[in-house]
Amino acid sequence: MSQDLSGFSMLELFRLEAESQTAILSAGVLAIEELERSPATIESMMRAAHSLKGAARIIGLDPAVRVAHAMEDCFVAAGKGTFHVRPEHADVLLAGIDFLSTIARAQDALSPESLWAVNAEKLVLALADLMQAAPVLPAPVARIPTTAETQVPPPQEADPLAAVQPVSAASRIEQADRVVRVSADSLTRLVGLAGESLVETRQLRPFVDSLLHLRAAHVELCDTFAVVEEKLKGEDVSIPSPLLGMLARVRERADQCLLSVMKQAEDFESFARRNEDLSGRLHHEVIVSRMRPLADGIRGFPRLVRDIARTLEKQVRFEVRGDQTGVDRDILDKLEAPLSHLIRNALDHGIEPASIREAAGKPAMGTIRLEARHRAGMLSITLTDDGRGIDSDTLRAKAISKGLVARQVADQLSTVELLEFLFLPGFSTKEEVTEISGRGVGLDVVQTMVKAVGGTVRVSTQLGRQTAFTLQLPITMSVIRALLVDVGGEPYAFPLTRIDQIVFCHHDDVRTIEGRQYFERDGLSIGLVMASQIFELTPVGPPADPMPIVVISDRGQQFGMVVDAFLGERDLEVRPLDPRLGKVPNMNSASLLENGNPVLIVDVEDLVRSIDNVLMGRRLSRVEFERLAEQARQRKRILVVDDSITVRELERQLLQARGFAVDVAVDGMDGWNAIRSARYDLVVSDVDMPRMDGIELVTLIKNDPASKDIPVVIVSYKDREEDRLRGLDAGANRYLTKSSFHDETFVRTIIDLIGEPTQ
Repeated sequence: MSQDLSGFSMLELFRLEAESQTAILSAGVLAIEELERSPATIESMMRAAHSLKGAARIIGLDPAVRVAHAMEDCFVAAGKGTFHVRPEHADVLLAGIDFLSTIARAQDALSPESLWAVNAEKLVLALADLMQAAPVLPAPVARIPTTAETQVPPPQEADPLAAVQPVSAASRIEQADRVVRVSADSLTRLVGLAGESLVETRQLRPFVDSLLHLRAAHVELCDTFAVVEEKLKGEDVSIPSPLLGMLARVRERADQCLLSVMKQAEDFESFARRNEDLSGRLHHEVIVSRMRPLADGIRGFPRLVRDIARTLEKQVRFEVRGDQTGVDRDILDKLEAPLSHLIRNALDHGIEPASIREAAGKPAMGTIRLEARHRAGMLSITLTDDGRGIDSDTLRAKAISKGLVARQVADQLSTVELLEFLFLPGFSTKEEVTEISGRGVGLDVVQTMVKAVGGTVRVSTQLGRQTAFTLQLPITMSVIRALLVDVGGEPYAFPLTRIDQIVFCHHDDVRTIEGRQYFERDGLSIGLVMASQIFELTPVGPPADPMPIVVISDRGQQFGMVVDAFLGERDLEVRPLDPRLGKVPNMNSASLLENGNPVLIVDVEDLVRSIDNVLMGRRLSRVEFERLAEQARQRKRILVVDDSITVRELERQLLQARGFAVDVAVDGMDGWNAIRSARYDLVVSDVDMPRMDGIELVTLIKNDPASKDIPVVIVSYKDREEDRLRGLDAGANRYLTKSSFHDETFVRTIIDLIGEPTQ
């Protein structure tokens, strides 16, 4: 759910959205400049241009609509393979992005006498020329390089005598080291199979343990036979010889069985150990085949630093440590854009001009350092600048001025908490955003990209000395390192990259304020919740003392979850959940433990949202809660799902003005979670959205017995007949275009489906 933006005008909302979407477009162009074009980059740019086009159309800004539409056409064609975006196209694309950013801030943007239309026409023609002039190139495939790659000769026509002619030693070596080309999809599947093999092999360990227990029991049995035999021989009573003979044969047979069990246990243990070692080495080699040195993804950064430093008339040295650190190629493809954002921010707002540095006793030349290393089974990348740092007082003032936090609350926030505001969309400490960067502009994009691969980003600063951004990423996406915990008798896995810390807290250290529980850690107050309550499980008993706690956070919100026990760390092979389940609340994927039992892997971002929703509900007194519940029963409730902040707010205002109660969701997945946790009379959804699009959302709603009867209205810019049929086939009750906002069609459709807003 989003914050209340009802006090903003449509133009102000468009400006907020333009800041966020042009940052995404800029990141994509930077990636294209470095020849790291990927489908994800093109798709994000297409979606950003599409959202900007729709938002501009809402406020009647036709020049922006035309430019955004032309850029969207470029990216759509690139996604289909009919147009190849090349680095030399960057100037035109950046000109279009600058136009959209500038017109959003312009005071005369809506004036019909302005020159915006003329400039827009020039850009539209330039973008059209790009697609007409650019040849279509074949899509790249993943390659496994070898040490002799440069020695491989070009392909020759087959020689029918080659089979009978002698082959030199040099030729044999060359043939052994020849390059192999493998598609990226095949390599991804191979990594998955190697990871599955590793996990399956480790399941042999419980069988080894069972055999060892059986051997110990057999030893005890043989010892018992020996004791019995000795006692019988020592008795005064006469024992029949046949009985003594039978006893001796039983003991002899037991000894033989013991030797056999010991031999089988030793052989199986050796077999399991060899297989585990073999699977481990296989998995390692396959992972290495997907690895590329970090240097491959940052080759353009020295030039980037040099060019921008000259533009800003600053002296800057760029240092790289650990450039040969291996990075999964899928992760490396996504790293360039966020790192480019961070470098531009450091150059524009971190590093000071030479005169200011010298006056502060610093060297005239500033330093930006990029450092990468593998640590505790994860990839750690840190970008540090020795510039002015980030002023926490400026951050606090900006957060208050934007209405993000009350002054009384802001005064109590620590520096760590204030730094989290930098990752909010459109947040910047500067009054005017420069062409190069803005401290905070684009950082929400950085965080989104990092989270997309299961990582986290942290920022630390020392005023007047330095700022450091640290990215914690998985080394590979097929196998993750996770902490296993016990909750309600069931195991759950928390990815290590998403855990802030694990602690033990005594009952006496817990404080209660306004019905909410907290504990202190490193000078911070951390909200405390029971994991069993969030996962809707029955507690196995009262919490232990001290309580094991997993501390997690997302976008400035930090919570401690009380679990029943820590079960240790594991390497888990990631398996997606069955798509028929839809989005399982608070869960991301699944895996298997060594004993074959399934374990769910937690979605920390979703989990933090669930915790916040629970705590927000508990702030209400009983009387207040009943009053709000009664109001909800009397008013028709509608959920609006759209990734465009402008469209979202327009739809909310239109519906609230007619008396409907309205909630909003920022994408399909957020909307699905809302539908599963609350009752709605109708859902309004866009089609093109990240994480889960509108067609998927409609399909989930109509296939779920609990929500299948909820009317769904799709409102999209796509007005082709095939788009309309696709939405209706998925189960939507109505399909409208967003031009319906300009008359009564939208509201009339809602009333036709569910009636007037009050019962």
